[in-house]
Amino acid sequence: MTKMTFEEFETQSLSSGFNEVVKKVWEPDLTLEAHTHPYDVHVILAEGELWLTKHGITHHVTPGQDFTVAAEEVHAERYGSKGATFWVARKHTL
Repeated sequence: MTKMTFEEFETQSLSSGFNEVVKKVWEPDLTLEAHTHPYDVHVILAEGELWLTKHGITHHVTPGQDFTVAAEEVHAERYGSKGATFWVARKHTL
């Protein structure tokens, strides 16, 4: 993936149909058990690391990598010892 700024990610996401773009910071060693969101997301990890589990498969995500989670898709997250900062584009459906 090409390195980009938050502003570039925001512009690209909004032009791709996402309607909200935010920066999220998660504390070290945080675990979020299986859950869903009522919106699609596209995420780029800016700092730290996390392990994302979807469909029984765990993916190790490092800075610069991206991932998507569909609305209502069950997933779990575990953050590393330094926490994580990521950019998230959300596509809310009415």
